[in-house]
Amino acid sequence: MPTTTRRNRGSGRDMAALLSDFGHDLPTIPTLAPEAKEPRIFKYAPRRGAARRGRGWAPASAPAQAWRMTSDQAPVFWPFVSAPALPPTGAQMGVDQLSGGSFYCDPFGWVLRDDVPATNPNIFQFAKPGSGKSGTTKAFCTRMMPFGYRTLVTGDVKDEYESLCRALGVEPFVIAPGFWARVNPLSMGPLGDAWEKLSAEEAQRRATIIFKRWLVLVRGLVGSMKIDDERRVPFGPDESDVVRNALAILTGYAAGNTVLQETTIPRLWDLLRNPTEELVRACEYANPRVFLDETRLLRNALGELVTGTLAGLFDDFTNIEVDWRAPIQSFSLSRLDGLGDEAVGIALLCMNSWGRGLREIAEPGDLRIVVRDEVWKQMRLGTAAVASFDADLRLSRGMAGKGGDIQFCNLHKPSDLLSVGDADSQAAMIAKDLLELADIKILGAQKPRVARELDSMLGLGPIAQDLVSGWAMQDKGRALWCIGDATYKVQTVLHPLEKKLYYTNEAIEAAL
Repeated sequence: MPTTTRRNRGSGRDMAALLSDFGHDLPTIPTLAPEAKEPRIFKYAPRRGAARRGRGWAPASAPAQAWRMTSDQAPVFWPFVSAPALPPTGAQMGVDQLSGGSFYCDPFGWVLRDDVPATNPNIFQFAKPGSGKSGTTKAFCTRMMPFGYRTLVTGDVKDEYESLCRALGVEPFVIAPGFWARVNPLSMGPLGDAWEKLSAEEAQRRATIIFKRWLVLVRGLVGSMKIDDERRVPFGPDESDVVRNALAILTGYAAGNTVLQETTIPRLWDLLRNPTEELVRACEYANPRVFLDETRLLRNALGELVTGTLAGLFDDFTNIEVDWRAPIQSFSLSRLDGLGDEAVGIALLCMNSWGRGLREIAEPGDLRIVVRDEVWKQMRLGTAAVASFDADLRLSRGMAGKGGDIQFCNLHKPSDLLSVGDADSQAAMIAKDLLELADIKILGAQKPRVARELDSMLGLGPIAQDLVSGWAMQDKGRALWCIGDATYKVQTVLHPLEKKLYYTNEAIEAAL
């Protein structure tokens, strides 16, 4: 009996089974599958390592080093941290690819801010042809116009700005043989106005500025002439003294005239060919024969300018009136292309000097963007031409109180600056220093070799090199914008109307 009882207990049914016989089913508890544990990303080890064979166990703990740095230094260890965002002022150029926000360009605004590492407003743009360099330049000029900026193109060597000028209601000037426009690079400009009403001190100050500009020009023109394949015409202290005294006589300044008389390069050349006793005495030569012997190279160089390929272009008084109130003014030099690169470079030198003279007295608030294309053609004229370009860049910040000039210089590659002479020559050293006069550098698409050249001059680093030679090559308008020591990855965005207006391949399509 007890055995049976134990057997029945072991084989009995539970309450759920009994109720089920009478049609009452109790709810069942669902069985849940055990949750799978996520794999551990990091496997922590003791400070001294796992005390097992081959696990790197050490009897002493590793010393911990603490590092502190600013957000400007953090990208060294974490390269994906972008530079601090720029203020949303000035021209909206496109998209900052690192932050995803809009990118604005405001050179003078940056100069006036302490939180932006820019001390001058000049811009250098390096990019291979066809990569959107021209579109970026025109977009900047056009979008800065609502802020009061006007554009001056002192030498449009490819007629790239003609369509933009006409769209803004301005007819560009054409400088070429057979055309009516004449420009006198020895024009006094606004500094010569109302001379008779000036005090002696003001007249002296203006005369110093005018003669200095003229000497820089003549030095560049004379220095661009070659004696042979390797040597150029020298322009030292003696030549400078001769030109300065000759200009003082031609303008009447030496005689103390109350009104200065404008002169030209042919008149300067004629006076050097037929020196007066006053000029010979002022230059401290024994007699006219000695004067002529000592100044032969100087006279021949000026004579080449008067009678050579550029005859009739820069050897007479200016006969054009420039409307400085217009949004843009452009001077086309494309018809000089058949005369050679040196002729175009000399024309650029003359136009830049003339334009600088017209900007020497700027009204307060007169803001100007001076576009300089094909800079390399002027740079290859020698040391004096490079020094003239250097002077233009240095004037930009100094004019900020009266008006303001932003020099926007376009080059293809850094070797354009280094091709002015031997690596250790004076011209090459000045050309390298030009990069220090532009705190804004736009680095567009380049081949890897050119990207390495940029790195050697600017210290870009491997990541920036790869972006210039990789990412920037994939579409037009892509570039690295270097503002001081900060770098921004920018895609310039153009409106469809701008793309049509800024298009520069008409000549290529016409030839096909």
